[in-house]
Amino acid sequence: MSQRPTFDRPPLRRLFAIRDYRVLWVAALCMIIAQQIRFIAIPQWFLDQTGADSFTEVAIIGAVQLPIQAFAVLYGGALADRFDRRWLMAGANLTVLVILIAVAAAATADALEFWMAWVALGALGGLATFVAPARATITPRVVPPRYLSAAVTLDTSTQMTGWILGGLIVTALALGLDAIGMLWVAAGFAAISAVMPMLIRTSARAVSERQSTVRMVIEGARYVVRHPILPGLFILDWGITIISYYREILPLLATGLFMAGVGAAGALGTVNAVGSACGMMLALFLVNYRAKGVMVLAASAFYAALLFALGAAPWLWVGMIVIALLGAADAVTVAVRQVTVHLTTPDEMRGRAFSVMVLMAQTANNLGIIWVGFWGDEIGVDNTYFLGGAIGLGVTLLIGVLWRSISRYRAPQHLLEGQSEATEPDHN
Repeated sequence: MSQRPTFDRPPLRRLFAIRDYRVLWVAALCMIIAQQIRFIAIPQWFLDQTGADSFTEVAIIGAVQLPIQAFAVLYGGALADRFDRRWLMAGANLTVLVILIAVAAAATADALEFWMAWVALGALGGLATFVAPARATITPRVVPPRYLSAAVTLDTSTQMTGWILGGLIVTALALGLDAIGMLWVAAGFAAISAVMPMLIRTSARAVSERQSTVRMVIEGARYVVRHPILPGLFILDWGITIISYYREILPLLATGLFMAGVGAAGALGTVNAVGSACGMMLALFLVNYRAKGVMVLAASAFYAALLFALGAAPWLWVGMIVIALLGAADAVTVAVRQVTVHLTTPDEMRGRAFSVMVLMAQTANNLGIIWVGFWGDEIGVDNTYFLGGAIGLGVTLLIGVLWRSISRYRAPQHLLEGQSEATEPDHN
């Protein structure tokens, strides 16, 4: 049978006709917008309090969040395979709401101390990763199998939309509100995200054996290690991200490559988000393409090749185009990885498999900041990305050779098209 892609329009109208999916989508979007606003509001509060010296305070954020997030995502994945994921999502989002209200109230009363803000940031970062497996694994329970690929890809696109909307909202709020006011707005979006999961009617409880959480975490890690496809996909993403990570160091790129300032860094961030959104649309367009492994290998090779173009970019506008294309290529790989996790993992293991993917991605992001920062000082930012491009192409080729199962993988035909409409949930 031919493996050529079919170019049917993704069933977005049918997806949003499903009541529970609409509710879940609104909850996820509001949660991401609240995260984006607080990402900016709390560091801005540091800046308001101490001026230029606050950069030291802000730098502590990463050190506070990293160990908490690593524990939270593994624990959250295990609980997502043990309890009803709707209530885990609602409980985590409600806790976020309480923390945001407490921080905003303390700041309004001029009683907020730095240590309080660090504790809040650690808790908020941990909750964001804790809830990720539960949120992601609700989708297969509320949409019919034939729409799963489109729904998972749209979920990832929703994350990009949330970042963009959150940034635009912050820009608008900055005209009339300070950091404290932004925290209250973030709490408003968090309130919506806490209520909406409780309105989902479809049960999202996984059918798994009752056992200790630690044992479930270990069992999940073993499942991923023994999986014929997932280790290669996760390692590919891990390796390429480390040698090329750029999202949190855009000011370094703006200065090191284009001798520009904060405005250029903001422009690079904007076009990267737009590129990511376009990449998600491409992934939706190719949602019925069965050779998912070939897609991720091709997108990874394209991403690595773009690193050469980034290092050689002579002008800012060229760099903006390359950064947008990098965002698009990365978005395709993210969508395909998530779809593959859902399509190849039984429901009782999805939370733990997804948590391993998130853990790998977060570790790679933090190591990538260290890598690019170190080599940027040693050999220059341009040469760092030349090096990254060479390593990235090598890693892609190596993974493609060692994990032949990736390029050979074909998504099940019945999960992409032709599924009986009788399996669809209630659309009312």
